[in-house]
Amino acid sequence: MRKRIAVLTALIPALLSTTIGAASAHPAPPAPPAPRAVVTLTYDASRAGQWQGAIQKAVQIWNDTVHNVRLKPAATPGSADYTYRATSGWPQSTLGPVFPGRRGAVQLGQQAVNEGYDVTRIAAHETGHILGLLDTYNGPCSQLMSGHGPGPSCTNAKPDATEAARVDRNYANRTTPKPTHPHQVIIDIWSTPAPTKTP
Repeated sequence: MRKRIAVLTALIPALLSTTIGAASAHPAPPAPPAPRAVVTLTYDASRAGQWQGAIQKAVQIWNDTVHNVRLKPAATPGSADYTYRATSGWPQSTLGPVFPGRRGAVQLGQQAVNEGYDVTRIAAHETGHILGLLDTYNGPCSQLMSGHGPGPSCTNAKPDATEAARVDRNYANRTTPKPTHPHQVIIDIWSTPAPTKTP
């Protein structure tokens, strides 16, 4: 019995050193990926008048929804990457994606408000054009870029998952590409067409 105990006593340190040696032979787990740099776009809303509140909500919605681009007020109006301006006509925007150093413009037109459309939805939709999204007027209310398509009762101002993913793809490389749509402006007529009469 004493011989067995002596043998076991001799084996235990040997087994432990083998286990420890085997564990140290495994490579360390890979380091987590470095956080992605985010493209920051600055805007000037000093000429947006009564749209200020709607712009703040729209910007917050986009900042909460996408990951590769962030919108923030410019330090000085002349340094902004894009501007918001109140107008009396129909809303319209530069079609992006706008990148730092390029100039874009959003005109927030009163005619859409007169037609009964929600001001935050309008501001968020027009900002979507700045970020490179096209209109999808035939889409449901859950799609921000369906714009006036679902009618004035639609007040959704949040992009859906597909729209958010498109914007993230537009800014994924964090480099300034050649403009996809140079100087193209989208004019959104937020008016529900009258139903056509059948004879």
